[in-house]
Amino acid sequence: MGRMIKVGMAELDICLPPDAITTLGLGSCVGVVLYDPIKKISGMVHVMLPDSTKIKNNDNIAKFADTGIEELLRRVIAKGATRRALVAKIAGGAQMFAFKSDSDMLRVGERNVEAVKAKLAVLQIPVIAQDTGKNAGRTIEFYPENGELLVKSVGKAPYKI
Repeated sequence: MGRMIKVGMAELDICLPPDAITTLGLGSCVGVVLYDPIKKISGMVHVMLPDSTKIKNNDNIAKFADTGIEELLRRVIAKGATRRALVAKIAGGAQMFAFKSDSDMLRVGERNVEAVKAKLAVLQIPVIAQDTGKNAGRTIEFYPENGELLVKSVGKAPYKI
């Protein structure tokens, strides 16, 4: 077993076996894994917000679905991943408040998931597994050796997607 690479909020990183990669405390944020199942090259980004074009102070590209996924794609390809082979797994995007509202400010999780899926669709990267929405925070761990994404959520047994 290799080391566990930690991706913080609004960060991204690359991972090759035998290492694994994790991000903690995904609430309304979405963890996106890009993975080449043949070469076993992977990367993860912890997306906080859907759209960099809506924010003035947007120099942290990993924070946003649009720029974060583009940068992650650039880095996994630079590591040697085959563009056409890439698949995605996503988790997070929870609604972290108990009250229901149509306010966009409160639908951040849902909007993050929509933005992530839209960006992946534009890039023609299929989402092969997802665990999104609901109201529980998640921690995820990705193992490029076997392509498993382990999802840990409070009060539930860890499960693989």
